[in-house]
Amino acid sequence: MLATAAKGFGSGHVSQAIPLLLHVFSTFDAGGAQSRFVSVANHFGRALRHVVVAMDGKYGEAVRLSPAVDATLPPILVQKGRTFGNRRRFRAALKAIHPDVLITHNWGTLEWAMANWPAVTRHVHIEDGFGADEIEHQFLRRVLARRVLLTRSIVVVPSNALLKIAREIWRIPERRLRFIPNGIDWRLYGHADVHRIPGREFDGLVIGTVAALRPEKNLARLIRVFASIARETRSRLVIVGDGRERAVLESLAAELGVGSLVDFIGHVPDPSGFYLSFDVFALTSDTEQMPFTVLEAMAAARPIVSTNVGDIGRMVSNSNRPYLVPKDEAAIAQALRRLLCDAQLRGEIGLANMERARNVYDQRSMFNAYAELYGVTALKPATDHAGEGTSTRSALA
Repeated sequence: MLATAAKGFGSGHVSQAIPLLLHVFSTFDAGGAQSRFVSVANHFGRALRHVVVAMDGKYGEAVRLSPAVDATLPPILVQKGRTFGNRRRFRAALKAIHPDVLITHNWGTLEWAMANWPAVTRHVHIEDGFGADEIEHQFLRRVLARRVLLTRSIVVVPSNALLKIAREIWRIPERRLRFIPNGIDWRLYGHADVHRIPGREFDGLVIGTVAALRPEKNLARLIRVFASIARETRSRLVIVGDGRERAVLESLAAELGVGSLVDFIGHVPDPSGFYLSFDVFALTSDTEQMPFTVLEAMAAARPIVSTNVGDIGRMVSNSNRPYLVPKDEAAIAQALRRLLCDAQLRGEIGLANMERARNVYDQRSMFNAYAELYGVTALKPATDHAGEGTSTRSALA
């Protein structure tokens, strides 16, 4: 396994002056952290080298990597319940690969931080949030582990809510904290081809969302709200994304009598074209931090109805903030009704969101911050747009 992990590094055609980054994810299937990595990697092209480890062996997001990206995907899997065995294997992999920087993402990858003690290389840990199991409170065991394992690391967070947690609960030293908000290529959302639902002709309004079908996204809440307003608003619900809750959610829509009005699109590698087909973007999550989907909906000039969680209230335009509501189905339904019944209001809020996405959340600021973090501030980007091209190069075979 270590031979496979190290394969391709130090080869004659690669300059050893090019930084080598080892990125560890719990999974490399679709997600916000994975999407951000793809954008950064595609932007810098061959100015950086990458090793990407998915601890569950799933590399679905790799298809979005540009052919210009020098990336290897070694099969280094986690073994459940074998913490010390994992530490030995991961440390051996670290020594074999010997990256310039180890970059771990979220709680599930901290065994790699443990493997890096004593330090083999510089460590950056990026936290994007937490799952349904920590909505009400942080687990003490995880808090203490972060305090110990991250004392000598650089810790990156994209939201003010996480910055407060990192300071006050995890007690990360201020000098080691970095606040890097997410950014997007807003140009993609004004010129995307609008996706239509195959075989469905519908002259009403569309409530849309883009989300992984996981418990913390609470799409059951959205379906129940939609069922309460569907007939009076002549609307349809479009859900772009996939996950383990899909069958349950499809059953719920059928039970509530709106199965024919809810379209489950499934996973789409590039969902940008769907946003322009939505009249309103809806998000009913129990927990979020700084979701890319909200930025994407803003860039596409969509008004947003959302539970008021994480940094969403800071992200959207002033005119959109009244439509961020508590985790209350009646409040969500009222917000949706008001927007669906007023086309002029939808347009005004959408334009304000688009302007804010362009002026505040352009991805170039994010690229500059990550370039500085990795010590490559003088590098020039290889492309102007993230996500261009595909790549299936992998060491999985």
